[in-house]
Amino acid sequence: MPKLSDTGIRAAIRSATTSGQGRKLYDELGLYLQLVPKAGKCGAWWRQKYVWAGKEQLLSVGTYPAVGLASARKKRDAIRDQVENDIDPSADRKQKKAALLGAKANSLKAVATAWHTKFKSQWSSGHADRLLQRLEDNVFPWIGTKPIRDVTSDDILLCMDRMAERGAVDTARRVLQILKKVFKWAIGRGFITTSPAAHIEAKEHLPKVAVQHRAALKDPQQFGTLLKAIDAYQGGFVVKIALKVLSLTFVRPGELRHAEWAEFDLDADEPVWRIPASKMKMGGEDHLVPLSRQTVAALREIQPLTGGDGKGYVFPGARNASRPLSDNTLNAALRTMGFTQRQHTAHGFRGTASTMLNQQQWNKDAIELQLAHMERDETRSAYNSADHLPLRRQMMQAWADHLDRLKAGTNGAAINRGEAA
Repeated sequence: MPKLSDTGIRAAIRSATTSGQGRKLYDELGLYLQLVPKAGKCGAWWRQKYVWAGKEQLLSVGTYPAVGLASARKKRDAIRDQVENDIDPSADRKQKKAALLGAKANSLKAVATAWHTKFKSQWSSGHADRLLQRLEDNVFPWIGTKPIRDVTSDDILLCMDRMAERGAVDTARRVLQILKKVFKWAIGRGFITTSPAAHIEAKEHLPKVAVQHRAALKDPQQFGTLLKAIDAYQGGFVVKIALKVLSLTFVRPGELRHAEWAEFDLDADEPVWRIPASKMKMGGEDHLVPLSRQTVAALREIQPLTGGDGKGYVFPGARNASRPLSDNTLNAALRTMGFTQRQHTAHGFRGTASTMLNQQQWNKDAIELQLAHMERDETRSAYNSADHLPLRRQMMQAWADHLDRLKAGTNGAAINRGEAA
């Protein structure tokens, strides 16, 4: 049985901080956490012991809590696997570091990936995935293979222009900020002496975009036509089920794309999807999505394909299962089905659900909480997800039943909608 737990670690850190006494917290198979209190704070370093050439060796595997208990154990197992395969973990680490730092013609992709690997433990998994995905979609295909020392400001501006031309101005701004961080890190590592992105300002090179609501079908008959088109979609099974689940749950597209099987409890009496706070736009607490019978059925359809081991992304990318669907995939599918960007977008399912549920006089707080919008006044801040969960579960099942009626060409009143606001 594992000896450490996150609760026990946090308690030990508090105790060491108060007492000023350092100690080692032992886990299993040579892994331990070294606590070093100093000046009212307590540092915590993971260490892994292993035997090489008959001598005990020690290797650092990160600091807590940046590297959590589960991650530390994975690093421990990786080190043990190296030893079993006659690889000295310490020598291997030094060799890889020397190869990265000593290379003179590292590509932009290689350096950016190294930067991402260096810092991803400090970010949520969703944020880390989004950062890398933006580079893979918008930068690497055009200048990723170019040596980083040869990348120019014009190269970067051309990438930004491509994004702006397809209407992804906000993505262009974000990509520019990512590249600035990559180049700054590259300077510190000696790959380059100046940053080609340093003097590029988004406001000077990108058009201003008026804030507008995402296009969404609000007419029941037209929306029913879209739902039938999704059921008949032949462009890819993962995309088809993703759109179906998006219509049933009306979460943000990014939350859907980054959904992982570990977040779902499909076998419970009341199935639920718990989206971690780290993946939510508003942060705060985990977001609970009650799952209707139709949603569970859709997820069961795709589970044998992407969730056989109960891990990984529910909706992985077509080219790389370790990555989620890209930003553009869902909208591209809608375009393929004949719905223009001005008619409906992947984000538009939220607007459709909000409009129709309000028209059906569902409790406004339940709708806002299900949409995971930030409460805007003291009255609404008094409510939380748990308070409204039974009503939201009732509403989500009624919504799924309503979509079935729309697909069938009928638009009867929704089933018992509970207490209206």
